[in-house]
Amino acid sequence: MTIHFGTFLLMQSPSARPSQEMYARAIDIAQAAEALGFYNVWLAEHHFSTYGYLSRPAQFATYIATKTTRLRVGTAVIVVPLHHPLVVAEEIATLDLLAGGRVDIGLGRGYQHYEFERLGLELDSARGRWEESVDVILKAFRGEPFSYDGKFFKIPETSVFPQPLQKPHPPIWVTAQSPESVEAAVRRGFNVLTGGFGVPIERMAEFRRLFDRMVAEVQPKHPLEVGVQRAVYVTHSEADARAAAEEARWNMRVTLSLRNHAERVERGRAIAVPMPKEPDVDDLLDRFLVIGTPDTCIRQITRIRELVGITHFNCSFWFGDLEQARVLRSMELFAREVMPAFA
Repeated sequence: MTIHFGTFLLMQSPSARPSQEMYARAIDIAQAAEALGFYNVWLAEHHFSTYGYLSRPAQFATYIATKTTRLRVGTAVIVVPLHHPLVVAEEIATLDLLAGGRVDIGLGRGYQHYEFERLGLELDSARGRWEESVDVILKAFRGEPFSYDGKFFKIPETSVFPQPLQKPHPPIWVTAQSPESVEAAVRRGFNVLTGGFGVPIERMAEFRRLFDRMVAEVQPKHPLEVGVQRAVYVTHSEADARAAAEEARWNMRVTLSLRNHAERVERGRAIAVPMPKEPDVDDLLDRFLVIGTPDTCIRQITRIRELVGITHFNCSFWFGDLEQARVLRSMELFAREVMPAFA
């Protein structure tokens, strides 16, 4: 089974670096990804803290598309309940047209009380807003007039322009960090993206087993794909690998604190909140990360492929406060010494 390797940009900064520096780094990484033969780049959406400087992924994806020629650009993810679905549909279509169809769309429900509160929304409404929004977005992509009468959105007869280049729309991926999300994605016929910071490999394997049961039950009209996202760092030094794992711990701590509504944000700066019973470095390297020598990374990805059955593997090369030179060197080693093992 062929694996498409992509890279993922959260654009976090524990040390609260200037915005211009953060965007310049992201552009360099995207262009390096194309030069090194990666399949795509995925862009996150987060708001109001240094956990992520990237608040408009479709807008930034459009810019990256103009700076590349082959690399596919994707959102991972647009937090759908934070926006009006008609605007989301228009932005996706505009991106797809300007990128010449080199687009994959990740959609998500969102998980941060912190972000929802600051936009005047309640996280408890996310599931309902998500279901209605997806209905509206899919109707918008049919290219015909439609109306919608829901609890959250009441839309009189409307036609959406522009329409996407890919038909009927770009491939849609959904982040799934719970059994309910896996089930909902399969029922919609969407591809599934799982993993991320704080999700151990055995949890992803559970999601895969559920995914297979749901596919057997629902029998989607077309084959669905599964992707995994992992922090990745390739080095020939064990000390360097262990230091990188501690940088990844910052992402894991902040991600889980935001997910559990236990976050600390001070003057916009996201603070890493230690968790009870945190995994030690060896456990992080075994169950949560793909970090180490090229051979170690090959073994870890092979293990993920065997347990999760992936078609896509998204590498989060830039995490914590890793310096740009270390990130780019890791990407080069991965492309030269890891990717060929899965060709």
